[in-house]
Amino acid sequence: MFKKILVANRGEIACRVMRTAKAMGIKTVAVYSDADVRSPHVLMADESVRLGPAPAAESYLKAELILLAAKETGADCIHPGYGFLSERESFARACAEAGIAFVGPPPAAIAAMGDKIESKKLAKAAGVNVVPGYLGEIDSTDHAVEIAGGIGYPVMMKASAGGGGKGMRLAYSEQDVREGFEATKREGLASFGDDRVFIEKFIESPRHIEIQLIGDQHGNIVYLNERECSIQRRHQKVVEEAPSPFVTPKMRKAMGEQAVALARAVGYYSAGTVELIVSGADTSGEGFYFLEMNTRLQVEHPVTEEITGLDLVELMIRVAAGEPLGFAQDEVKLNGWSIENRVYAEDPYRGFLPSIGRLVRYNPPLPFALSEGASTSLSTNGGGDVDSAEPRVRVDDGVREGGEVSMFYDPMIAKLITWAPTREGAVAAQIAALDAFELEGPGNNIDFLSAIMQHPRFQSGALTTGFIAEEYPDGFHGAPADAALLTTLAAVAAFAATAEADRARRIDGQLGRRLRPPADWVVTIGGTDHDVRVSTDGISVDGVELDLSLEYTPGDRMVMVEGDEHLTIRIAKARAGFRLTTRGASHVARVLPARVAPYAAHLIEKVAPDLSKFLICPMPGLLVRLDVAAGDRVEAGQALAVVEAMKMENILRAEKTGVVKSVSAAAGDSLAVDQVILELE
Repeated sequence: MFKKILVANRGEIACRVMRTAKAMGIKTVAVYSDADVRSPHVLMADESVRLGPAPAAESYLKAELILLAAKETGADCIHPGYGFLSERESFARACAEAGIAFVGPPPAAIAAMGDKIESKKLAKAAGVNVVPGYLGEIDSTDHAVEIAGGIGYPVMMKASAGGGGKGMRLAYSEQDVREGFEATKREGLASFGDDRVFIEKFIESPRHIEIQLIGDQHGNIVYLNERECSIQRRHQKVVEEAPSPFVTPKMRKAMGEQAVALARAVGYYSAGTVELIVSGADTSGEGFYFLEMNTRLQVEHPVTEEITGLDLVELMIRVAAGEPLGFAQDEVKLNGWSIENRVYAEDPYRGFLPSIGRLVRYNPPLPFALSEGASTSLSTNGGGDVDSAEPRVRVDDGVREGGEVSMFYDPMIAKLITWAPTREGAVAAQIAALDAFELEGPGNNIDFLSAIMQHPRFQSGALTTGFIAEEYPDGFHGAPADAALLTTLAAVAAFAATAEADRARRIDGQLGRRLRPPADWVVTIGGTDHDVRVSTDGISVDGVELDLSLEYTPGDRMVMVEGDEHLTIRIAKARAGFRLTTRGASHVARVLPARVAPYAAHLIEKVAPDLSKFLICPMPGLLVRLDVAAGDRVEAGQALAVVEAMKMENILRAEKTGVVKSVSAAAGDSLAVDQVILELE
């Protein structure tokens, strides 16, 4: 077995690999850029080596620096994590030449599957179902338009070397192809150093299902069931689960056997994932097609670990050391249900714009956050007890409170994973855990994730890759709250206001006699006024007594409420009241003493200024392109500029028709959030 492993990655996956390595008695080496000098993965490792400046292209993507760090520290193997370098055939070969084991597949398999065009040809030859499309070289935008028309709209344009949802554009018309083809080429070149694009038929009502493989160097390859990854935004996975609520045992067997056949055809070993697009309208179970094979560990691997009891990182390390798997296909377990939510640094209330900054507060949920009566355990390494019938929560992360979310890397902050005997139980555990997740600083998608978990369509399992676009066509504005929840929140707000008033009256040195805190309040929440009375006998809202149990001390950030259902509510003081966050939405509750509330109707509302004449940068990023100049006339909806943030291009459009009065930025500038790019007359 290896003595020392270098993890050629950062963030949560670096921490994840190191936890398993340490449990196996293997010493660890971290590599880092200037942006990560105090990151948790660096502090966790036995040794660490600086690679270079913050941009990945100058640090984590420099294979020669990774190899040099391994040689300097005496590491005898390298784990690439999710694949800063894992899809590079040359790096795997360089490791072999240097006498350092590469914890991943053989170079030839990486090469065969790393090119999406060539991999589809190989898949077809191996008897794997493939999507109809054009796999040859595409010379120009006009050529792309011709091909798309021949296949039939809608079509998907993909960067040949792409992955992780980058370098992909969906086109429903010729105009979409003309607008998106060059952007797809640019993203492919910028992210993967390859601007080749291929076009294939877009499967409508599609589900994204993938098969996890593991193989050893002795010819043994097994599939570890499937994962459903259909909840995506901009082709980036948001929610994953295992198994899929759509896949039948017959489908699972057919998919798994085709995936194994493909892996065997290219001499594959180590962990890998065969991704499939599945027609949700085809109930025969035969409408699945090969998309690509990822020759590395996937972000969503924990859900497979939770239902099988296997540690994929440990298996990868043992396979790289030449050990056999030690189990056969018929020994693979499928126990219970697991769901993973990706917590991203992006603001769903502002169109999911990337967000950066300091993690002012970061307290991920602990097992106690799950429903009462559920004895839980916190798993951190994967491979949970598959024979357990008790729900559990797991958090995989690589950040800490006070750390920075940087513009240079992926916006994922953490992965929240739950397991339960049933899908319903795993969903309920997710909702409870998300309510208890404290994250302040950068904008985040916790409310949005909770809204998805509560959505009737998600709970029924009727998923497609268009779920988010179809269910939130006008953006996200918080999960809807029913009357019962708003009533409970009104009671909590009044109870907290009573506690604050009681503390205020106890302050020493006040003039006059100490007043008792108000008992009667008017709480305005969701546009509705509620008359709330707080007394030693209990709490009533609008004349109805509530059966609630709760505690609040001024300064608390969390309130646990026990009633008809158990709620965890994040609470923060706001002007004239509180901000209460639970069940996928934040609610501002204005709390006024009943004798004061009538006067609120006489307050003048502040009108926000009209900023529609300005093009404002909605996020920190790099101005890649500016399409207009002073004096140009623009139409509403016209593309004006392209800003790159967190490795994704974002097109900024005109809100209204006008003439460009002045331009305040140029292509190549680094922009701050809310910085003015140009002004219209």
